[in-house]
Amino acid sequence: MKPVSNIRNILIVGGGTAGWLTACFLASNLSLAKKAGASPDGISITLVESKEIGIIGVGEGSFPSIRGTLAAIGIDEARFIRECNATFKQGIQFTDWVRPAGAEGDAHYFHPFSHPSQRQGGPELLPYWLLGAAGSGKARRQFADAVSMQKRIADAHRGPKRFDDKDFLGPMNYAYHFDAGKLATLLCEHGKSLGVQQVLATVEHVQLDDDGAIAAVHTKEGLALTADLYVDCTGFRAALIGEALGSPFRNMNDVLFVDRAVAMQVPYAQPDTPIPSYTISTAHEAGWTWDIGLQQRRGIGYVYSSRHTDEARAEQVLRNYIGPASDGMSARLLKLNVGYRETQWVKNCVAIGLSGGFLEPLESSGIGLIETAAYLLTYLFPFNGELAPVATQFNQHMKERYERIIDFVKMHYCLTQRKDSAFWRDNVDPSTIPESLQQRMAMWRCRPPNRMDFVTDLEMYPPSSWQFVLYGMEFQTDMGINQFAYPRFEEAAKEFQMIAQMSQHAMNDLPDHRKLVEHLCKVSGGMPVARRA
Repeated sequence: MKPVSNIRNILIVGGGTAGWLTACFLASNLSLAKKAGASPDGISITLVESKEIGIIGVGEGSFPSIRGTLAAIGIDEARFIRECNATFKQGIQFTDWVRPAGAEGDAHYFHPFSHPSQRQGGPELLPYWLLGAAGSGKARRQFADAVSMQKRIADAHRGPKRFDDKDFLGPMNYAYHFDAGKLATLLCEHGKSLGVQQVLATVEHVQLDDDGAIAAVHTKEGLALTADLYVDCTGFRAALIGEALGSPFRNMNDVLFVDRAVAMQVPYAQPDTPIPSYTISTAHEAGWTWDIGLQQRRGIGYVYSSRHTDEARAEQVLRNYIGPASDGMSARLLKLNVGYRETQWVKNCVAIGLSGGFLEPLESSGIGLIETAAYLLTYLFPFNGELAPVATQFNQHMKERYERIIDFVKMHYCLTQRKDSAFWRDNVDPSTIPESLQQRMAMWRCRPPNRMDFVTDLEMYPPSSWQFVLYGMEFQTDMGINQFAYPRFEEAAKEFQMIAQMSQHAMNDLPDHRKLVEHLCKVSGGMPVARRA
């Protein structure tokens, strides 16, 4: 790859969450021309997008990392809540994933975002939960309920923070549910306030130079747009990284089967209907439904495998889940391209968002991967035009992060006890489970996961997330041969009792979720577009 002169111009092709979040992150850190007293020769950022292309908006959920991203680009939390119809997300409830509906045993488990409780100097609680310090047999509380207060707080429809907590801070760890279209609009407005130039045009053709790098993008309106570095945010089309530069796409449908979604927007029965502060994920015969509560509506969709069912049956499953509220409503069908490009930076083009890959919305990895890519691009930025070494590091990091996410998502499926349909039987077939995941689970059969199993900078999900899902799915770890390594049983038992007692205090201290959202919308009413002083 030939080095170019110092990079001064970036062209982002495509808008939506990927394009505008990337633009905002770059502008907040690199667009020095817009900062008071700075030299006028900072990085210039232009985003070209078409009015003809809509936003896919699958999922409408996020991971807690979004709070740091919003803070970093200068968007106030209350403004985000108000303008994006957003609510709080404290985790995910998985219903009927372990066994079919109506079968004997727990019907659901919870993946909270708060980490397991651990006093400074106190014992790690997971091994002692496995050893029975939180009860045994049918008396043992679920792992998430035993080590964290968050499940009980969420079940009681409490929010994760208090009215007077500062932006992005609260006693509980949290993310958000939001309207994807409104988020893109907010990011667009904010990006332009940071100096990002918007061009409304439809890209038709990508011109390459003699070296095979991008020379220009040509639009239907007759524009020829050039830059030193191009960012492909054109979604599944991948107009630059795929169509023009030919970076191959690695399909992962042999591991993650779901490749379609059918969705509806459903209003609440009453204006004061409680809003769950978690995603409700319910397993069905050929996939699962997401149920996400926003301020005025629920976003509900069925993600399914086209190899295990058809469109008509999938829509019927969705309508059966929603009930009479779906009568007279039309459903939106989405085709999902599940997989990723192992090379997401080619020459002078980097892919961010769906153009780089997509791994289904189960654990909200989509927006998390956008955040990761925008962060890497910003902090590895090749100011001197030496693209090759930065591209190598970017590609290696993103490839390994995708691989780890695939393992984490597949773990939800392959541990099921369901045998009621081909979809679930196929998911436990060892030939569909990555070897890396099989090796991890083999180790965890005699000892629980701990931080040494994970490379922090390459993981989207912390060790606690793996633990909550692993034992929520009733994975069996035999502690019989190593229980001598855990001599603090009585101390741990007292910790479990204290967590149960403190949860009631926490519920009394935290407000109703809907009232918290309404309060934040009210206080943000006159907020300007730019960051408050």
